Amino acid sequence: MMHMEKELLLEIGTEEIPSGYLQGGLNEFVRLAEKCFSENRIRVSGGFQAKGTPRRIVLVGMGIADAQEDMLEEIIGPPSTVSFDKDGRPTKAAMGFAKRNEVELSELEIARTPKGEYLFIRKRTVGRPTGEVLSDVLPGLIGSIPWPKVMRWGRESFSFVRPIHWILALLDGKIVPFSIAGIESGNISRGHRFMAPDDFEVSGVSHYQSAMRERFVIVDPTERKELVEKEIAETAAFIGGRVIVDEELIETVANLVEFPSGVCGSIDSQFLSLPEPVLITAMRKHQKYFAVCDDKGKLIPYFVAVNNTLVRDAAVVKKGYERVLRARLSDAEFFVRDDQKRPLLDRLEDLKGVLFQAGLGTSYQKVQRFTRLARYMAEDVCPEKIRQVELICSLCKCDLTTQIVSEFPELQGVMGRQYAMMEGYLPDICDAIMEHYMPGRAGDDLPKTELGAVVGLADRIDTIAGFFAMHMEPTGSADPFALRRHAIAVLRILKGMEWNLSLASAVNNALEVLSKQLSFDSSEVFINIMAFFKERFKYFMQREGYENDFIEAATASGFDFIPDVCSRLDALKGFAREASEFISLTRTCKRVSNILKKESLGVEVVPALFQADCERELWTDIEKAERKVSECIGSGDYREALFLMAGLREPIDRFFQEVEVLVKDNEPLRANRVGLLRRAEALFLSMADFSKFQS
Repeated sequence: MMHMEKELLLEIGTEEIPSGYLQGGLNEFVRLAEKCFSENRIRVSGGFQAKGTPRRIVLVGMGIADAQEDMLEEIIGPPSTVSFDKDGRPTKAAMGFAKRNEVELSELEIARTPKGEYLFIRKRTVGRPTGEVLSDVLPGLIGSIPWPKVMRWGRESFSFVRPIHWILALLDGKIVPFSIAGIESGNISRGHRFMAPDDFEVSGVSHYQSAMRERFVIVDPTERKELVEKEIAETAAFIGGRVIVDEELIETVANLVEFPSGVCGSIDSQFLSLPEPVLITAMRKHQKYFAVCDDKGKLIPYFVAVNNTLVRDAAVVKKGYERVLRARLSDAEFFVRDDQKRPLLDRLEDLKGVLFQAGLGTSYQKVQRFTRLARYMAEDVCPEKIRQVELICSLCKCDLTTQIVSEFPELQGVMGRQYAMMEGYLPDICDAIMEHYMPGRAGDDLPKTELGAVVGLADRIDTIAGFFAMHMEPTGSADPFALRRHAIAVLRILKGMEWNLSLASAVNNALEVLSKQLSFDSSEVFINIMAFFKERFKYFMQREGYENDFIEAATASGFDFIPDVCSRLDALKGFAREASEFISLTRTCKRVSNILKKESLGVEVVPALFQADCERELWTDIEKAERKVSECIGSGDYREALFLMAGLREPIDRFFQEVEVLVKDNEPLRANRVGLLRRAEALFLSMADFSKFQS
């Protein structure tokens, strides 16, 4: 049956939705709509789009069938042996089966299956009109959108991100009737809260889009974001400046307004002596203002704010914005001035009053732990800088007790660096205080200094060790202490710095230090942490574009020195791309691995037991390859090492062809031949476990 295609317009009008919730809610709205329509057999050829502003979320569906697809079911019933008597008349079993499924006895058929003959029926369910189905399912679809937090209002039991004020639901211009939380769906919407607050009727998707523009509502978040960017750029250019790029703030502001309009304000000159990070953070955190700089990137005494309405009197609005900011900056100025009355290092003792985590002690205890770990790692990677590393460890958390960081937690590390600079510490020390927090998130820059990298590694490994020792590791999607993010940061730093630093030794050292404070099974926790790092490494490298087979093969041959694993992985990928021997070598290695899985013999090779020339030749080739491969791996020439291994394929294949490896009546000979294969396997495993390749 041919179905006509229709358009769906669904708008949920609410009180202001938090800006951080909006995009995630819209993404889920589309996903859940696709699932809902699929489960209800309603074809959608044009797909769904979700749009929204702080006070509305909108779902548009195009190419929607006007009815469900018919459903054909084949229902198996009782065996035919009990469905008919000896005269072929239907029994109660057959009649009951027909009655339950609302069919005539004449519609029953016999199905032949491997288990025998059974009654069955073909039942066709005619699809209902789409409008009828939507009346039933849309309330559940709307209510199933997951939000970080929901609320109830009035006497309603229904919960949503914010109270609902109206529902617009149209299928090809006709109202889809249903109700949620006492609100009946209809064809009424509303424009901008202040500039066009009156109700108006909507006839369809096209009319809705044009009507919203006329009523000062930009429904599409992407378009609204572009308008915010345009507004702030033009507003800043008017006073000869440019906005400091802040993608996160642009996204936030775009989800706070329905119709963006830029306003420029000025900053009192007395506040320009504040450190730039303080000025910028004070503007962006509470006020959502954009900082402005000159063409050389230097801050100038202006800001740009984004208004949710067209400004009638710019001077009045400007004064309001300036007055609020002046109060914020006055507080910040007091905090910075008061903080500087005490040297940063004096605040180390204050960390004794800051709880890091119940069971793991205070931040002071944490500093003491990762200082020892940082010293241990510095002995390997920068032994001449151990004293600087210890000083940075003592300084790097001290700003947590300052007033400015209490007010603006995102400035931790940044203000530690700032205060250290004011006190005259060397630039490397100051930079490392901030850099030990890097990278904060995926894609963030890595530390530029060895000092910052060492301290950052020590801090994170201590954190991971502590939570694993307390059995508070991530489970499923839950990771309340961001341990996965910390693990990725550790791996990225080790890879980026190209340090020949043993991850296993660092973890062991962290656990040894921790064991003086906490009781736990060190060996079990160590195994769990290394497995956790390995799993994170696989995830990280998959995101970098490496196939899972290659990652499994490289990590199975050793996972300790991260730059080494990465180099072997790159060599494997390059070898597979450029060498025709890759597939045949993989097959040979798998054959070797499959034989050795079942064998406990073959510990040592005795050349005197060789009987065939192929055994002697393979032994000679293995010894020669071992020496050369060892030299290549020592010098980091993994590509050449793989080509040397590929040279063993032919002698191994010849060995398989000319002798019986698993001889049954001669155990010494069998053990010797198995031993040959073990030596070959050990050589291959120095680079990768080729048995991990699936094809």
